[in-house]
Amino acid sequence: MSYLRHLLTHLRKDLRLEWRSRDSINGMLFFALLVVVVFGLAFDPTGYPSTTRQVTGAILWVALLFASITALNQSWTRELRNQVLEAQRMTPAPASTLFLGKALANMIFVLVVEAVMAPIFVVFFNLHPLGNAWLLALIMPLGTWALVVNGTFFAALGLRARNRELLLPLLLLPITLPALLAMVQSTTGVLAGDLDPIQINTWIKQLVAYDIIFTTACILLFETVLNAE
Repeated sequence: MSYLRHLLTHLRKDLRLEWRSRDSINGMLFFALLVVVVFGLAFDPTGYPSTTRQVTGAILWVALLFASITALNQSWTRELRNQVLEAQRMTPAPASTLFLGKALANMIFVLVVEAVMAPIFVVFFNLHPLGNAWLLALIMPLGTWALVVNGTFFAALGLRARNRELLLPLLLLPITLPALLAMVQSTTGVLAGDLDPIQINTWIKQLVAYDIIFTTACILLFETVLNAE
C-alpha cells in the first residue's frame, strides 16, 4: 500500500502540472495533427482505398512516436526546476515509483491525443476497419505503453546531457523498432483485413512480451540512472 501511495502521488503531481500548463498535450496534438493532415492531403483515400489502408497504420504510429518525443523530454525538464529531482533522490520512496508515475502520466497524455486524433484520422483517410475493430482497443494501449516506457527511461538517462533533445530520438528509435513493427503490422491487419486473427494475435503477443521485458528492465535500472552523477 505504501508503494502504491507513492506511485499515485507522483502520478497526481504530473497530471496536475499538465492540467495547469497543457504544454505537453498541446505540443503532441499539434504535431500529430500536422502529420495526419499532410499525409491525408498526399494520399487520395477515395481513389486508392486499399493502398490507403495499407499505409494508415504506419502513418498513425509514426505520428504518435514523433509527437510523444516532443513531450517526453519536457516531462523530466520540469523536475530540474527548483532542484526537485535532487529532492526526489533524497526521499525514502522507491525510485521506481517516480518512474512509473511519470510513465503512466505520459501514457495518459498520449491516450488523450489518440482520442482526439481518432475521428480526424477516420475522416481524412475515409476509414472503416475491415477486421476485428475491437482489437484496436488492445493494440493502442499496448503500443502506447511501449513508446512511453522506453521514452520516459531514455529521457531520464539523457537528462543531464547537453544535447538531450537530440539524444532521446537517437536512443529511442532503434530500441522501439521491434515494437513499432508489431504495432504497424497489427494495426494495418485490423484496418485492411488482410491478416487472419492468428497472425494479428501473434503480433499482439510479441507486443505484450516487449512491454513486459522493457518495463522490467527500465524499473530495475532506473534507480541507477536517477542516482548517477
